[in-house]
Amino acid sequence: MSEHPIQGLMSTAMQKIREMIDVNTIIGDPIITPDGTTIIPVSKVSFGFASGGSDLPAKVQKDLFGGGSGAGITINPIAFLVVCGGDVKLLQLNDGDTGAVGKAVEMVPEVIDKFAELFSKKDKAPKKSKAQEPAE
Repeated sequence: MSEHPIQGLMSTAMQKIREMIDVNTIIGDPIITPDGTTIIPVSKVSFGFASGGSDLPAKVQKDLFGGGSGAGITINPIAFLVVCGGDVKLLQLNDGDTGAVGKAVEMVPEVIDKFAELFSKKDKAPKKSKAQEPAE
């Protein structure tokens, strides 16, 4: 059975969306300044897709099809993660309610700080020598 024309329309539109959006669209490539500060852009990506068509009646045995598809994408920068001297800060571009995704992004610096503290405590923990271990 041959492919219906609407499948080609949908496939082409979805392929173009895949080409435009990848993980680097949401969490951008790091920008390193001359003083060693790293800036990572964070964006909100929304997209919509629509496709439709109809087989048209014909007096002769012929496949007639009319259809179309379209897609729209918006990319809004919402914040920047700034890493400087071991500190991570989140610089938000707006103070509005950002919902669950915004709250997750806000928590990223805290989580990174907690991991940094955890690993620094492990590195600084004194190591016991055999002479310091209690006798059994």
